[in-house]
Amino acid sequence: MTSKATVAERLAEFPVETVALDGRRAAAVAVAIVEDEGAPGVLVTRRAARMRAHAGQWALPGGRVDEGETPVEAAIRELDEELGVAVPESAFLGVLDDYPTRSGYVITPVVLWCGAVGPLRPNAAEVASAHVASFADLDVEPRFVSIPESDAPVIQLPLFDVFVHAPTAAILHQFREVALRDRPTRVVHYDQPVFAWR
Repeated sequence: MTSKATVAERLAEFPVETVALDGRRAAAVAVAIVEDEGAPGVLVTRRAARMRAHAGQWALPGGRVDEGETPVEAAIRELDEELGVAVPESAFLGVLDDYPTRSGYVITPVVLWCGAVGPLRPNAAEVASAHVASFADLDVEPRFVSIPESDAPVIQLPLFDVFVHAPTAAILHQFREVALRDRPTRVVHYDQPVFAWR
């Protein structure tokens, strides 16, 4: 089983690539590792159907980075706001590559080790449901499809008996490659489905 120390070590050794905003907005998501029945997994949400943007899509807890806030602070704040999981900054293990989205954001994935968190308290205004994807669930091969709107492959991750799309799929795939498999893999070149461009 991949331990907290192993994840932290692999993230520390990974040469992270950042992406300039170039008019886009900064965002952060929490790759929040929890212990579910003694086994580690990552919290994944289904966005509320009434949200203005990306309603109903699979996501990681996250959102815009506020003025004067770091991506780590934003990810920790959003995790608490969306799921009622409050962790200190000492939960921080590292970051993955920035991922620019078609909807005008540059997402910084922040990896946090949250441990045993107790019952989740999803914010109904933002979260329709919350799930734990075990490390075993995440250790799967993605599917790549072509779309006429892009020359880049669109990544899809088989999870929860559906296909999860980028940016969530790209971030979880890179987490699997770097933290679970110790393979320095880039995902910025994988595209999102057209419905995520808005």
